[in-house]
Amino acid sequence: MIKAIIFDLDDTLLWDKKSVETAFEKTCEHAAQVHDLNPAKLEEAVRLEARKLYESYDTYEFTQMIGINPFEGLWGTFNDEGDYFQKMKAIVPGYRKEAWTNGLQRIGINDEDLGSTLAELFPQERKKHPYLYEETFEVLDSLKDTYKLVLLTNGSPSLQHTKLEVTSELVPYFDQIIVSGAFGVGKPDASIFQHVLTENGVTAEEAIMVGDNLMTDILGASRVGMRSVWINRENKLPSEEVVPTYEINHLEKLYPILEELNKKQAVQ
Repeated sequence: MIKAIIFDLDDTLLWDKKSVETAFEKTCEHAAQVHDLNPAKLEEAVRLEARKLYESYDTYEFTQMIGINPFEGLWGTFNDEGDYFQKMKAIVPGYRKEAWTNGLQRIGINDEDLGSTLAELFPQERKKHPYLYEETFEVLDSLKDTYKLVLLTNGSPSLQHTKLEVTSELVPYFDQIIVSGAFGVGKPDASIFQHVLTENGVTAEEAIMVGDNLMTDILGASRVGMRSVWINRENKLPSEEVVPTYEINHLEKLYPILEELNKKQAVQ
């Protein structure tokens, strides 16, 4: 029998991508009130400059291991324990300002003051616009009395908990919330998946992983012999190397999968 369902957070339950896009849109619209510029072009430029800068810091390898992307660096505080988090905390104020200022320069605007303003505005806009998928609560409501629900998310503890604070209704559904930055290594490392199983007293056979990312959620689950469900809402191409047990495009499609698995295991 399946006893535990392990959910990823970003772009599985929380529509993080839309929140980031909205924050960029609002911030770039503000810039367009100051200068005659195309907001979409500025967003593209800032994304490029942010990624380039982010990869240049000696914290980059650590952020890859924990699973923190450049755009989270544009609004997280990284007020977490550990040398690398403290390094990031020191880096991010300058990183934000530089990413926005360089983005403006890339489209021909030299305005450091505006760069500073946009760097402060983006985190505010990101917090103001938390989105969840329409089916998130309905699905969690249906599952919570039958299964142990675990949230397994890559990232900085302070940042992931900020995301949960602005969508606080999510938290009570979970028996356990595990953030890679607090554990010390992120998905797809097998050890974090093994940790979840041990902590919840279940075997890999008794758990299933649900996530949107083939290279973290699905790969990690496969490394401990756990079944996985790839939530592929954007019709992404499959991978030959990483193959999920199941693929769905809406969380409600979990129900028949769980039903089928429980029937099979009851027969055995």
